[in-house]
Amino acid sequence: MRAGFVTRKPFLSTAWLWPLLLVSASLFFSLGIACAVPLAAFAALGALTLPPRAAYGLIGAVWLTNQIVGYLFLSYPLDFSTLAWGFALAAAGLCAAFAALAVRSRLSTAGILGAGAVFLSAFAAYEGLLFALTLAFEDDLSTYEPAVVGRVLAINATAFAIFLLLHRFASALGTGTESGGEITLCRAQQRPFSI
Repeated sequence: MRAGFVTRKPFLSTAWLWPLLLVSASLFFSLGIACAVPLAAFAALGALTLPPRAAYGLIGAVWLTNQIVGYLFLSYPLDFSTLAWGFALAAAGLCAAFAALAVRSRLSTAGILGAGAVFLSAFAAYEGLLFALTLAFEDDLSTYEPAVVGRVLAINATAFAIFLLLHRFASALGTGTESGGEITLCRAQQRPFSI
């Protein structure tokens, strides 16, 4: 660098593009399937592709986007129950991210099976916490009938697979993420997987 010249990173560097894409996609999910926004899928994607702090931040941003869309455009009622379940979704999303990151931290290398394990841990933690809260505070368990849980699983799995493939494709194009057949994790520095 020559004296007098300052090099600056652009405000929107490639490090921000992936999380921004995911949060933007959550807007589509919030408008299209309001209550079934795939927070477990976003938690698993964050765990696989972002550092831990950014993975938690992603869940917060996705949740906040969903809540803003719900209250401003989808006429969510402004009552205690709706607000409480909104915060329950945030807690479940963070729990899913924690579970996904815990599984990811146990993997030194993994292929599609490792990514699947990260996703399934996120989904189980997410649904498990919501089920526990429903048991504690509600009388109606109809939202946990197999058909309903299967639909939520299908939405999450589809979103997870699509964005995982998109990340892989972008990596192959050389957008700053290593490409390769295996997912690699550097435990010491908690770097994201290369998918």
